[in-house]
Amino acid sequence: MSDNNYKEIWTEALKQLRNQYKESGRETEFNLWFNLEYLSDEGNSITAAVASDFMRSQMIEKGYIQNIKDKIKEISGIDIDIKFTIKNIIPSNEEEEKSPKKNEKNNLLEKNVEEEIKKHPDLKDEYTFDTFVPGDNNMYAYQASMAASKDPGKAYNPILLYGGSGLGKTHLMQSIGNYIYSSKKGKVKLAYINTESLLNEFTGSLNSKTTQKFKNKYRNLDVFLLDDIYFLEGKEGLQNEVFYIFDALYQKHGQMVFTCDRPISELKGITERLRTRFSTGICIDMQPPNYETRKAILLKKLSLMNRTLKDEIIDFIAANIESDVRDLEGALKKVVGYSDFMNNELTIDVAKQLLQENISSNFGGNISIDTIQKIVSDYYGISVSELKSKKQSKKIAFPRHVAIYIARKLTEMSFTEIGSEFGGKDHSTIMSSCKKIEDLIKIDATLDNAIKIMMKEIKNKK
Repeated sequence: MSDNNYKEIWTEALKQLRNQYKESGRETEFNLWFNLEYLSDEGNSITAAVASDFMRSQMIEKGYIQNIKDKIKEISGIDIDIKFTIKNIIPSNEEEEKSPKKNEKNNLLEKNVEEEIKKHPDLKDEYTFDTFVPGDNNMYAYQASMAASKDPGKAYNPILLYGGSGLGKTHLMQSIGNYIYSSKKGKVKLAYINTESLLNEFTGSLNSKTTQKFKNKYRNLDVFLLDDIYFLEGKEGLQNEVFYIFDALYQKHGQMVFTCDRPISELKGITERLRTRFSTGICIDMQPPNYETRKAILLKKLSLMNRTLKDEIIDFIAANIESDVRDLEGALKKVVGYSDFMNNELTIDVAKQLLQENISSNFGGNISIDTIQKIVSDYYGISVSELKSKKQSKKIAFPRHVAIYIARKLTEMSFTEIGSEFGGKDHSTIMSSCKKIEDLIKIDATLDNAIKIMMKEIKNKK
């Protein structure tokens, strides 16, 4: 390795790029996507750290790495190659790094050790960016949430996080709230609430004739964190209030974050004007964690618990609990709790026995066709009788293909047996339905996520 011969050029190149993005009103974009750390150089190449393979591929695809190369050549006249290594990096602001006081304050904020700052009563202390484990499945959501926290109400506003339960949507949402509330030393009007509770509060204000108080509370917020917006479906009165809350906050650059179990396009009974508002900012699909991220989550949880487990047990849990972070944490607590109770070091054989139920639940178990048909029908807004009929309109046929695919995945029924449950269709028709959905989910992440949501709900109701 050389003695960092290109470090000054690298620093100057990023400085000039930051100024260019800042002048064009895109500084938040720079903070998010130029999140690199210079490590070393050799020959005509520079090695830099990047947060994940996902970030690296996106920075290349979006042309940001080429921007750096071009700027370096403009400054030095040299063509430089940029190599990468993976390292967790928290997005930072160059001006803040130059100020010791600001840097010290940010470190204190992220560690939650400024005891004089009052905690927001609606937010959980443990939901911070420091306790969130980013992986390729959620890195964009993590980075965008960090950027919104550092510059609320600007480029990343609103943020909509969607996906199945237990994937970290609420964790990230409350992390944003905790960060902003801390950085403003509590001097910010912030509300975190789930939509069902918001409905109860709104209904209460109607009954008590205090609707103006309700409106004043939410329309004057600086930060609005609304969980589970799918609960707005069919509730026109509350939708109307949320619409006016949205417009009031958007005009004053109030930060808004929403979560949902599915894409906005798949919500039923939502007014078009509100659907448009939710889609104004960035909508991010939260996917289940891959094996490497699941293992990192387990190690992080163990660290926070000040506990250890044998590597083979951690590997076993990470390999077999694939659905979501909540199930992963549940399995971990079960084995750690057993170890505490028995006051004995856990073996892999005992861990396998303890988690047998978790693993079988994770893969389905005794699931009825009736349950599958009911949940798929409800999801697509049709009746079970329509699903089982011979109607071939797209509104009916597509949900039928999905239900057949799920039935094949979650039961041990043959193609012929499944066909008999869907109006007496023959085995070739059932095979064709399964193949159709298998091909679609390879290229349609939204459909893949929707099916995962339905499958999880089916498993929970078995």
